[in-house]
Amino acid sequence: MRTLLENANILASEGGGFRYIENGYLGIDGDTIDYIGPERPAGEYDAKKDMTGTLLIPGLVNAHTHTPMTLLRGVGSALPLQEWLFDRVFPIEDRLTPQDIRAGSELAILEMLASGVTSFSDMYMEPRETAAAVAASGMKANICRPVQSFDPNERPEDNFRVRESLELYDDLNGAADGRILVDFCIHAQYTCTEAVTRYYGDIVRRRGGNLHIHLSETEREHRECLETFGKTPLRWFYDLGALDARAFAAHAVWVTEEDMELMAELGVAAVHNPTSNLKLGSGFAPVPEMLRRGITVGLGTDGAASNNNLNMLEELSLASLIHSGVSRDPAVLTPADAITMATASGAKIQGRGDTGKLAVGMRADIAALSLDAPHMYPCLDPLALVTYSAQASDVRMTMVDGKILYENGEYLTLDREAVMAHAREAVKRLYA
Repeated sequence: MRTLLENANILASEGGGFRYIENGYLGIDGDTIDYIGPERPAGEYDAKKDMTGTLLIPGLVNAHTHTPMTLLRGVGSALPLQEWLFDRVFPIEDRLTPQDIRAGSELAILEMLASGVTSFSDMYMEPRETAAAVAASGMKANICRPVQSFDPNERPEDNFRVRESLELYDDLNGAADGRILVDFCIHAQYTCTEAVTRYYGDIVRRRGGNLHIHLSETEREHRECLETFGKTPLRWFYDLGALDARAFAAHAVWVTEEDMELMAELGVAAVHNPTSNLKLGSGFAPVPEMLRRGITVGLGTDGAASNNNLNMLEELSLASLIHSGVSRDPAVLTPADAITMATASGAKIQGRGDTGKLAVGMRADIAALSLDAPHMYPCLDPLALVTYSAQASDVRMTMVDGKILYENGEYLTLDREAVMAHAREAVKRLYA
């Protein structure tokens, strides 16, 4: 099936940046982009779609989230991370059933599709439920089973989370025609013992997997690791061999100069979560300095309990704004930087080299923004428009692998009413 998107304004990739095409054409052959340009392409297409009044951008990549936490949206507001997590979140999570996980994941997918997200990296328990929701929806996702260990006497080979993580990788990596990839995961330094971290890190290295971790999210986490072990959380992971494979670290707010040197040397990527870090009072990740050092930085929403939404357009806007404000330099993180973080860099972190850009040969993972709203006119600078003006409500179409999953408020692969009903049932039971 070949489809031609006509009369579209296109934010195409060119070199390491972007090229704006006004009233152009984007051709799709199956799941792949086969033409982008200002002139109608030669050859025949099976279907033509008029995209007048829209701006096509690469599908957004939410590189760090916890999708089932949509069911905890707003829990523990106005609390710092440690109290929020241990006193408010964990007690509710202990009551979650696999059915709740599925309901929360589906609710998150509805929200993300409606805001132009085509792929996400998820960290949560019962990941098979999330994988099933992803498979049904048509989206892409990197999922993982986080490994934790709180018992210093636990033998690593007895840790059931390690076993579940490895089984998940063996069973589902590459599922749904490659839309589902499985990452390995250690939840955080403060939730895992040295023995389990060393044991699991060795397995990840031997399998050549992608490791997803939380890192130096708060000053307290960072300080207590220094006080207990005499080293930063990043050095703790490194010394235990957990960073010998590909790794990406969510948050990285309190990383030191030495940490960033090591990240650049090892190729450890970071995922910036500006809204969550602000809401929990965690601080500002040194993103401009990371980028200067050549560290890959993606963007994520974190979970809806600490955000309280999954709006990646909001994240890329905030990322640009806060670093300009903190540095008092309006060019320190440009709109092009922010959009790249939310698209190509996120795809790179996921290990998906065939998406994140609108270019010939790339997968047709596309979001279409309406230019009809008053706040989206005039389009004098498309990069600035996407970064500072666009809202999730402006998304008119979300396409993955050339297949439209969401268009003009309608979900084409999921039953919105059924998803909402399941979410209501879960919330009613959890908070009765």
